[in-house]
This record gives sequence, C-alpha cells and structure tokens, in this order.
Amino acid sequence: MTDFDTGSTVLVRTEGSLGRLTLNRPKVINALDLDMIRHLTAALEAWRDDTDIDIVLIDGEGDRGLCAGGDVRALYDQIVEGHPDRTAEFFRAEYALNLLIAEYPKTVVAIADGVTMGGGIGLAGHADIRIVTERSRLAMPETRIGFTPDVGGTYLLGRAPGRLGEYLGLTGSTMSAADAIYTGFADHYVPSQHLDELREALGKRADPTSPSELVLLFDETPEPSALEAERAWIDGVFSAGTVGEIVERLSARAEVSASATAATLAELAPTGLAVTLDAVREARAGDLRDALIGEYRRVMWFAGHHPDLVEGIRAQLVDKDRSPKWQPATIGELTADAGAQARSFVPDVPLF
Repeated sequence: MTDFDTGSTVLVRTEGSLGRLTLNRPKVINALDLDMIRHLTAALEAWRDDTDIDIVLIDGEGDRGLCAGGDVRALYDQIVEGHPDRTAEFFRAEYALNLLIAEYPKTVVAIADGVTMGGGIGLAGHADIRIVTERSRLAMPETRIGFTPDVGGTYLLGRAPGRLGEYLGLTGSTMSAADAIYTGFADHYVPSQHLDELREALGKRADPTSPSELVLLFDETPEPSALEAERAWIDGVFSAGTVGEIVERLSARAEVSASATAATLAELAPTGLAVTLDAVREARAGDLRDALIGEYRRVMWFAGHHPDLVEGIRAQLVDKDRSPKWQPATIGELTADAGAQARSFVPDVPLF
C-alpha cells in the first residue's frame, strides 16, 4: 500500500492497481469542503496517466454514510459575510470534480453505503460502477433549504423513469438501495457485510478479470422498489406543467402518499420548487456538462439574488427554528414562469 500526504480529511492510497479515495470526516458523515474537493481532484489527476493504477475506488470512512453533502453552513457564512467569490470558487471546483469522475479514463467504483446525499451524489452518481447497500439512503434534498439540486443531480433526475426525477427533485425524498437502482442512481446491490471482501478483491484483481465481473460476484437482488410501485400516480401528477398544477393534481388523488407529498410541497420554498422543476426538465435534453452549467447559473442566482437559500439554511441549521419565511410564501403566489430568472442568470465567472 502507498499513502499520499493529502490531509486527514481524505485518505489517498494505492493497493496494487487500485487507487483508493476515502472521505474521512465521519463525525459529519463526510460532508464535503473545498479542501476535500481539491484533494480528491489532485489524486485523480495524479492517477490519470499512472500506468500502475487501473481502478479508482471512492468510499467513506465510518458506517453512517459516504457523504451527507456539501458544507452548507460554510455556504451560509460566505453569503451573509459578502464573499460571492468564495461561493463561486467552491461550486466551480466541485462541479469540475463531478465532471472529472464522469469522464475519467479509468474505471471509477463508488460505494454509496449509508447516507449519500447532495454532494455525495455528485461523487457516486457519475462513477462507472455505483454500489449501494441495505444501509444506503440517497437523496437530492436541496429544496428543503430553499435551494435546487446540483452536482449533476439534475442530469440523473432527468433520466429517471417517467416523472420520478421531478418527484425526487421537488420533494427531496430519500431513496432506498432498490429505489436508487430503479431510478438509475446506482447499479449494484452489495450487502454491507461483504464490502471489505469487495474492496480486497478489487485491490487484488488479476487480469483479465474486469471490475464489473468482480462486483457481480457480490451482487444480490434488493427488496422491490417502493418508488416503482408508486410510479403510476407520480407520473400522472408530476407531468404537469407547473408546480401549481402539480399541487392541483395531488389534491385530486386518493393515495395516502399523494396527500403526504402535497403536505411536503406546502412546507418547501415555492421558488426552489419552480426552479428545480425547470432545471430537471432542461437537463433532460443535454449532457452532464450542460446540466452542470445550468445548475451553476441557478445556484449562483440563489446565492446572490434570492433570499430563500440563506433563509432556508438559517431555519434548518443556524437558528434551527424550522420556520422559514419564504419569498413568496406560498405556491399559489408563484408567477407563471417562476424559474425564468434563475435559468437566464449569467454568473460573473463562467463555470468552464
């Protein structure tokens, strides 16, 4: 094994032809900060042309999760203290890493064990081989803080079956392992008790065995997807043209889960919902790079030109009163094209 001194928050080492990247902030479920993103990027760049490395494995320290997302409290501080340059720097670095993983010339394997949300999806969701376990809980929960999915999440949401992408993006609902595989956020289900064996097998891989063939040795069939069972009514509701029309359709449904969904949407930031609906549908038409550019426009608009992001983080993580004051306050107050300003926003510094 070879270790690289890149800082304790990311463990970087090699095991045979396997390059291992382990997020190492288990107390905060490996939440991403800018230094971690830079360490991950530097290791991937170093291994890109290293003929001794064939496979890269991304996982997280501890058994709580791969990554709970980005450090949104730090984002809050940057915005309220008036440092938009730092905010832009973080997102540019993070999105460049997401694209690097997706376009990497060597096989990238990601283990999305436990909580994998927001920025964690950006690491695992674009890998070549994406593994989930019985402990996996995946989500893009950004609307819960008055924000919108990013890190290429809209690209994945836009390719989910039917209208599950709109449903997951707007509600921020959590996916089980089976749900993640069904929606295209993951590829294989491996029980957590076999993860160490899988890691060892990847490290000791002998040609001509491929990484995919090794993973299949541990792959099992998860329980049926709950989302698949609910898809009929979700498709019917979330194909509506606007957030307001989605709410109207929910009110006409008899399913208990539809009523629960309506209650969830009523608590969330109306603007975030409208921007997210627009973003998922826009991302359906392009590639990952296009989706990231669209997300960057929207997140920088929220960070500098709309109060709901700061208010959402304040209510959830700073004051923790769970009583955000959204602008506008209700879905009924949304304009006909509430996502237009975020869609057309031009950041001072381009993403790429």
